[in-house]
Amino acid sequence: MMRLTTALLAATMLGGAAQAKTIAVAPGPDAQERIQTALLDAKPGDTVQLAAGRYELSDGLSLDVDDVTVKGAGPDATVLSFKGQKGAGEGLLVTSDRVTVRDLGVEDTRGDGVKSKASDQISFINLRVEWTGGPNEKNGAYGVYPVSSTNVLIDKVVVKGASDAGIYVGQSKNIVVKNSRAEFNVAGIEIENSMNADVFDNVATHNAGGILVFDLPNLPQMGGHSTRLFRNKVVQNDTANFAPKGNIVAQVPTGTGVMIMANRNVHVFENEIAENQTAAVMLVSYVQKFDDKTYNPLPRDIVVRDNKLGRNGWDPKFDGGAVLAKMMGGTLPPVMWDGVTSFPGTSDPVRVVISNGPILNLNLPAPGALLAAKPKVEPTLGDAKIAEPSPVVLPKRQADLGA
Repeated sequence: MMRLTTALLAATMLGGAAQAKTIAVAPGPDAQERIQTALLDAKPGDTVQLAAGRYELSDGLSLDVDDVTVKGAGPDATVLSFKGQKGAGEGLLVTSDRVTVRDLGVEDTRGDGVKSKASDQISFINLRVEWTGGPNEKNGAYGVYPVSSTNVLIDKVVVKGASDAGIYVGQSKNIVVKNSRAEFNVAGIEIENSMNADVFDNVATHNAGGILVFDLPNLPQMGGHSTRLFRNKVVQNDTANFAPKGNIVAQVPTGTGVMIMANRNVHVFENEIAENQTAAVMLVSYVQKFDDKTYNPLPRDIVVRDNKLGRNGWDPKFDGGAVLAKMMGGTLPPVMWDGVTSFPGTSDPVRVVISNGPILNLNLPAPGALLAAKPKVEPTLGDAKIAEPSPVVLPKRQADLGA
């Protein structure tokens, strides 16, 4: 009986494996319908293979089947063009688990480029998302956009021209962003309201701001924490901020390297940060009014160490920046902290440890109270022992994909 049961189980597993198939799609006048049909017909284990060529699409695509790979022939070989998109949605929306999207280009979406929502083990590999007309506030907000997702892998992705953030991970957990490039976006890479993220070996250049780690109020997932930014190249972020008015990133000063706002346990180390006219690193509080009683608007448990800091801060673009720079002899120190150490209704201690000096501590009594600033330049700041977050470990399936 045992042998029979084992044999039946093996046969079932082999049969399941045999059923996995490749659904091939080639360019053509009816590509929209054929791609969407392939995504609807796919079964777990299948690959939707998009041949090399240019696909002119008029509407967004969606996938809601687990364990599917969507694969092209390369980010410049297989191009999904949404220049004729009629709706304002994303180019590709994934709402299923254990999905890999790889080796293709996405151009000129009306909304976001490639988005996942409530997905587990979502992987974006070797993608290019671009708005080909260059920076424009009418471009889609986000290039690659996993939200409310777990076990997120973003590897070898290039995004250009997003009117909010090129690579944006929101309200997600267990995240790796590596080997990617973000340029000519408002924000290059942004980790928002997320937990446990490793962002490393990326290039953020020619954005308004290079890499942002934010926490915002009134969102389904609050309390972002435990992010490591390391071995990134954050240089020449010099594109004028082109975010639509009212967007939170519209407040990011042009020429910001790394900005941390209202987040906890963020460690910035071993990065190259240079040629950012406002600052290499800014630690700031959230300054807008909010009614979320669970929200802490202050950055805390922040470590900045062992970064290679080049020229930064020679022409700061925030309110009062030019006056401050003049007071400092024409150039701001590369690292700046607003200095707010308490906020009514919050109890987290504000601990900031910066060994990369010099540091401009504005010593503000409250978020945004610039008129009450008591600026002081310090060579180093803080001596608390703040444990570095553990490295993010993705499931083996994803770790193998990103190898």
